[in-house]
Amino acid sequence: MLFKTPGKKTRNKADEELLNEFRSGGDLEVLAELYSRYVHLVYGVCLKYFKNREESKDGVMQIFEKLIIEIPKHKIENYKNWLHVVTKNYCLMQLRSDKSEKEKFSEWINNPAVFMETVTDLHPLDNDEDSGLMDKTLEDCIERLNADQKNCIRQFYFENRCYSEIAVNLALDVKKVKSYLQNGKRNLKICLKEKNVRKR
Repeated sequence: MLFKTPGKKTRNKADEELLNEFRSGGDLEVLAELYSRYVHLVYGVCLKYFKNREESKDGVMQIFEKLIIEIPKHKIENYKNWLHVVTKNYCLMQLRSDKSEKEKFSEWINNPAVFMETVTDLHPLDNDEDSGLMDKTLEDCIERLNADQKNCIRQFYFENRCYSEIAVNLALDVKKVKSYLQNGKRNLKICLKEKNVRKR
């Protein structure tokens, strides 16, 4: 959604008036006008945390969608301050989510015990030969993924790129990137179980 120049009906209205209008009627144009007043501040906070313009732009859109749900739930005395808190919390949650996903996958790949738990009835790896077998098996399974899943997995986990960077690189929507990552992880686990690599 584009945040347009305010119309005559809303231009001179206070934030509180627009909040009440949106609550009572759910008019997204009213919310867009209210949001547009501080969208530069939202973008600035996102840029401070993400340090990436495309990811910050995506954050601006995601936060707008979040407001549609959150505003009716809260008693807001100072919209500008409340919006700043919402934006900051959104950024922190996104950063934690990215870090958590990468840490989990990194442990899953690099920790032999965790890796072997994903394969049925296996024993822990305890030597270089078995570790090499694990690496080769994982690489083979990654190669079996479809192109989109494979590219997203490699860029997110091995090249340490964020969702928005991958989206730009692969000309995909951010939601598609997240979907390919989720499905790719699931397919990797299925592949590893099918290969049933075990210590001999």
